[in-house]
Amino acid sequence: MAEIALGLVVDHLIPILFQEASLQKSVHSEVSEIKYELQIIQCFLKDADWRAENEGDTTRDGVKVWVEQVREVSFQIEDVIDEYTLHLVQLPCHHHRHGRVVGSLHKIGRSVIKVKLRSDIVSHIQNIKATVLEIKERSARYGFDSIHHQGNWDSHTWYDPRKGTIFLEEAEVVGIESHGDKLIGWLMDKSRERSVVAVVGMGGVGKTTLAKRVYDRVIGNFDCHAWITVSESYNKMELLEKLMDKFCLPPCMGSNRAAMKEIERETLMINSIRKFLKKKMYVVLFDDVWKVEFWSDIEHALFDNKKGGRIVITTRRQDIADFCKKSSFVHVYMMKPLNLRYSWRLFCNKAFQFEFGGRCPVELKNFSHKIVQRCKGLPLAIVAIAGLLSTKEKTVDEWRKLHDNLSSELESNPHLTGITRILSLSYNDLPYYLKSCFLYLGMYPEDYKINCSRLIRQWISEGFIASKKDRTLELVAQEYLTELVNRSLVQVSKVSFGGKVKECCIHDLLREMSATKMRDLHFGCPWQPYESEPTRLTRRLSIDDAHYVLSTMRCRIKSRHIRSLLIFNKDGIRTIFLETTFSATFKLLKVLDFEGASYVNDLPKDIGNLFHLKYLSVAGTKVKVLPKSIGNLVKLETLDLQHSSVRELPVEINRLQKLRHLLSSHVQITLYNSFVLNGVKLQQGFGSLASLQKLYYVEPNDKLGVDELMAELRKLTQLKKLGIVNLKIRDGGRSLCECINEMKHLESLRVSSVIINEMVFDLDNLSSPPEFLRSLYFRGRLRKFPEWITKLRNLAKLEIRGSGLKDDPIKLFQNLHNLVMLKMAECAYDGEKLHFKQGVFPKLKYVYLQTMAHLNSLVIEEGAMPNLEQLFIWLCQRLKEVPFGIKHLRNLKKLCFFNIPPELEKGLQPEGKYYHVVRHVPEVVFQIK
Repeated sequence: MAEIALGLVVDHLIPILFQEASLQKSVHSEVSEIKYELQIIQCFLKDADWRAENEGDTTRDGVKVWVEQVREVSFQIEDVIDEYTLHLVQLPCHHHRHGRVVGSLHKIGRSVIKVKLRSDIVSHIQNIKATVLEIKERSARYGFDSIHHQGNWDSHTWYDPRKGTIFLEEAEVVGIESHGDKLIGWLMDKSRERSVVAVVGMGGVGKTTLAKRVYDRVIGNFDCHAWITVSESYNKMELLEKLMDKFCLPPCMGSNRAAMKEIERETLMINSIRKFLKKKMYVVLFDDVWKVEFWSDIEHALFDNKKGGRIVITTRRQDIADFCKKSSFVHVYMMKPLNLRYSWRLFCNKAFQFEFGGRCPVELKNFSHKIVQRCKGLPLAIVAIAGLLSTKEKTVDEWRKLHDNLSSELESNPHLTGITRILSLSYNDLPYYLKSCFLYLGMYPEDYKINCSRLIRQWISEGFIASKKDRTLELVAQEYLTELVNRSLVQVSKVSFGGKVKECCIHDLLREMSATKMRDLHFGCPWQPYESEPTRLTRRLSIDDAHYVLSTMRCRIKSRHIRSLLIFNKDGIRTIFLETTFSATFKLLKVLDFEGASYVNDLPKDIGNLFHLKYLSVAGTKVKVLPKSIGNLVKLETLDLQHSSVRELPVEINRLQKLRHLLSSHVQITLYNSFVLNGVKLQQGFGSLASLQKLYYVEPNDKLGVDELMAELRKLTQLKKLGIVNLKIRDGGRSLCECINEMKHLESLRVSSVIINEMVFDLDNLSSPPEFLRSLYFRGRLRKFPEWITKLRNLAKLEIRGSGLKDDPIKLFQNLHNLVMLKMAECAYDGEKLHFKQGVFPKLKYVYLQTMAHLNSLVIEEGAMPNLEQLFIWLCQRLKEVPFGIKHLRNLKKLCFFNIPPELEKGLQPEGKYYHVVRHVPEVVFQIK
């Protein structure tokens, strides 16, 4: 949509032109006029975007062409600004090295070139202004609405597969029976207070179908009931009128309806509904709610009459359900896609409803299974595609044809375009800043588990994240991601110990929809060699088959426009990355991501010419050395070297004043599947990187010893995450404590020393520990456990290794009430007994005990760790009995014993003496010696 491109230009790019002091005042005036005209266009662009999407290709000169022109002029502005600033940086400036005369010539030449550059940009800006004015004038003929509302205008007819869901017979409903029982239980409980049941899930997942089944089963138990479908563009008065109509109440006319103010009518309707419901037990279902304001619109009419009123809503947005909690008890049911077994049943019921007894013929099973897998459990898609197939000849050729062309069929077949339309509703409801973030997810390959930290850093580098007072860009980006999850557009794949989303993905059909939009908007292109080429204005490329694509890239696309290049495959050619023309080919790049491209051995030597580059990742590659020109990347914010072969950074890195994330780690597997974590070696002066928020992992070296390393780290006062490895202390840890004292914003700290018996840490010298610390990892011998750690009220994760503690550490940790994960390993404790007393660790979910050589007793009192979900006991050789206190851990979901004696393994079997202790645990895993 054009509002994405235009929004970025108005909010981020035009201010850059105002900041360019070298431009004439007349140019600033031109830019001001352009900004003013663009803001006017922006007011009615949402309406234009919506109409352009519905217009299709029926006219060559319609709204769609106009919107495309708005998009192109936005791209022109972006290109002019980026190329101008790039040329300024590339001007010769080292004249002082050539002697006085030559230096003067260079200075004169630089001035002449700058004048030429100014002249060029003035010309470009004047042309852009003329184009913008022409676009604005042409907009008048379309009568755009500055406040977009979705009406009934639509030039195309499309089939909505949801229409029949409320009329399905019980036999046609698959996989939601158990869900219905849970909802009925909530609706029919004995509570007399009003409560809300919210069914939340992505579009097409079956929310309405489930709600209708439940609604039909319970309405006989209520005094009155109503089903109301809520449109995306509803208003409060319309909603209240629908309620009045459903309850058969007379319209509120008043003495003079024409003269009556809206607020007076609203009050009359609310009072009328309240009077009707005063002594009634009611159930009202609102289907397809889109706005968080919805609850404020109905909560006073459907008041809590203490008669057991129930309100049911179906919505794609989690935040709508959360908003109801401000004045009502809310049950939230998160509806997931069907599993493969139910998906197959639903497909067969629909595709072979009147043939073959509802069973799939053997010869069609292969392609039928493939088609079902493409649907990823989405009933909307399964029913629509199976319904289409039910009209086709039951031949392998017909099935193959649909399978091979499913993407294009979803765009063009009238029976299937409804799927994309319905999924697009969630996208269309997004504000423009979230649309960019969502579309970027489509740059990742199908079924790819996206690391959220990586994604957030890319969003920031692209300029998608708006700065907000008192919040970092990373925190704002995390809020954006949470909103996309709440709107059921992003699926959570993995959650951290603290409940933060670590990995995410999008449903394949949402990805198909986003790929279409990316192509139409020139936003980006996930490029495969057998697919159509990127358009001439494509801004981003992701490549999943570099072996074929990169060798022909320059001659097939206009790469000067590319802002992001993401490489995902592990095998391919590497010649393009060694060429000296790389920076000329992709001169405006902001994001360059080679993560996992193991064939990349070197970075191009001219990479320093990528002046606009903000994100560079060689994670998982074989790159060993960074070229010295990397010091020229003055805009770089992220440098990701994790699991690469880079062991030392050049001193030129110290010039990257905007660097926020410097990430490096290398794992070496040793005997017995243990591992050693190595970091990267930095050079003297890296303390000048004042913007750093994340620095891990670093280690001392011959040029930068421990004292020098700590002195530099002490200057990095904005750090939120710090990792230090292979530390060899000489002062008992005094310099480390002084360093941490300066880091008031630290949230995560990982310190790993070389474990030598003679080298013991004394960390009690820390006078002002970071109060926001949530995660602490320490590997090394301790004289005693530092008291300051026990006072970290926000600590959620604690891991200690090799510390050799003599006293039971549980007594020391018991005041850490927010602890969620506790790990003790490699003889962290040398004692014989660990005692978890009643009431300790109310939030603890994960406990890992590994290699405790002397541990022979584990006592867990009733009431200890009431929320524990996982308990791992590994290589604790002297622990001869299963701890009987495990029977008190009623929320335990997984129990693992590794390397245990055979007699212990025998006791865990159903007939064994320990079985009664663990039989309530859903998953018990053990491995004998």
